[in-house]
Amino acid sequence: MTDINILVLRQAMAWQQAGIPAWLFTVVRTWGSSPRPAGSIMAMNAQGAVVGSVSGGCIEDDLADRVRALGDDAHLPVLMRYGVLADDARRFGIPCGGTVQLLMERIGAHSLLPELLQACVERRCVTRTVDLSSGHTRLQGAQPDIAPQLTDATLTVGFGPTARLIVIGAGDTSRYLCQIALTLGFEIIVCDPRESHQGDWAQDGITFTREMPDDVILRVQPDARTAVVALTHDPKLDDLALIDALQSNAFYVGAIGSRKNSEQRRARLREYFDLTDADLHKLRGPAGVFIGSKTPAEIALSIMAEVVAAKNGVSFLAAAALTRCPAPIDQPPPPPLAQPAFPQ
Repeated sequence: MTDINILVLRQAMAWQQAGIPAWLFTVVRTWGSSPRPAGSIMAMNAQGAVVGSVSGGCIEDDLADRVRALGDDAHLPVLMRYGVLADDARRFGIPCGGTVQLLMERIGAHSLLPELLQACVERRCVTRTVDLSSGHTRLQGAQPDIAPQLTDATLTVGFGPTARLIVIGAGDTSRYLCQIALTLGFEIIVCDPRESHQGDWAQDGITFTREMPDDVILRVQPDARTAVVALTHDPKLDDLALIDALQSNAFYVGAIGSRKNSEQRRARLREYFDLTDADLHKLRGPAGVFIGSKTPAEIALSIMAEVVAAKNGVSFLAAAALTRCPAPIDQPPPPPLAQPAFPQ
């Protein structure tokens, strides 16, 4: 599944190129409960067709009414709020009385959507700054995870790369893991050099390679939006990936296996490959949170839950992680996940 921002930008550009009037909506700020975080975008054309969302469906119908009422007169950016009054919460179904502030802007050549889309596809971090008085836009290179910044004159929103998952091994668990990751918008690379573990991986959003795992890690150079999961049960393959992944900026590195095998793996990596305790502290092994999983699909679900927790900078799930079996009462909990790894 393609990243939602890329989907929104591509559809908005298609409407623009077809001469169909369209608008871009950006979540500027939220107060209380809100289904979509600040920085989320949605595009809507003059007929009310929508891609993306700014409220999970609560206020999109009202926005469509506004677009149809304004027609071609809506050329300048407009700031608006929903949920300030209790009546708004009841009328639009905004959860728990939350409030959301939006910027509505007419899409045109000044919007720089092709340039923004190219940056997202190339995994570059940029900021998009909109002049609130004219609608003119500028793009600049930026650091990751820039929070939206609203002033009297401008709105600046950060855009960063899609979350990426590198899977070592092309077995059943890998297939289920990739299916789940696709629904969550991850870009996926599956690596398995073994002739007997290829199968059909021709699917949008998944790249399959027969390279050796260490070559893939060195080529891709995992960044702070990349997770690496080793699932072959073969130390010759899994260890090759882990050696370099643990020394990269990957926000999550995990490997499947029993608790005993995981300890043996750590000892191997420390003794033969000179990995430090700090490197090994990043390794989630056995990968996954405890949900009593038995089947490949359930194991994949538990691993993906831990990956998402790490992506979102959540550490409380780690207390139940590392094993498919309940840990003995006297066993100390695993180390916490890094904070914050991949804020939304």
